[in-house]
Amino acid sequence: MQVKAALIIVDVQNDFCPGGSLAVRDGAAVVPALNCYLARFQAAGLPVIATRDWHPARTGHFKDYGGIWPRHCIQGTEGAAFHADLRLGADVIVVSKGAGVDEDAYSGFQGKDREGVSMAELLRARGVETIFIGGLATDYCVKATALDGLKHGFKVIVLGDAIRGVDLAPDDSEEALRLLAEAGASKIATVEQLPF
Repeated sequence: MQVKAALIIVDVQNDFCPGGSLAVRDGAAVVPALNCYLARFQAAGLPVIATRDWHPARTGHFKDYGGIWPRHCIQGTEGAAFHADLRLGADVIVVSKGAGVDEDAYSGFQGKDREGVSMAELLRARGVETIFIGGLATDYCVKATALDGLKHGFKVIVLGDAIRGVDLAPDDSEEALRLLAEAGASKIATVEQLPF
């Protein structure tokens, strides 16, 4: 049976990890789990997409210019780089989002690859029907990407051991997962639960 699945790794960038300008508590803990998923998807010859915030230095997304967030993931900076321990192979497709001056872009589906192709188009071109999503942060970009995946008609499975949340309110991540379940997303707890 052909598996029509893709792995989507959301925003595992230095600025969202400990020491970064918008660090998610325990954010780097997603890296070992994601590396296990990466190995399984790559061994199966299945596509992997890594999204990244890719903001200009001046954007309405930042507090300095009317937004709500501190400066983070500015194009070409070390803060915007993927975490050094994340084992992204040469065949991983990078999708950049938030590159416009007035663009928040929480969802990976708002991003494009270097040729300007949207994530939905990239997935459809590869015959993908199910997307497995992990990364940062549960209550923001993971949630937005998963909801958009459902809107685009994909089956969505969240990787429970490979997500961490911001939790501005203590239960934000739990609420995000409840919302995703109500919208039709599923969740697996470990890489051993992959169907391949």
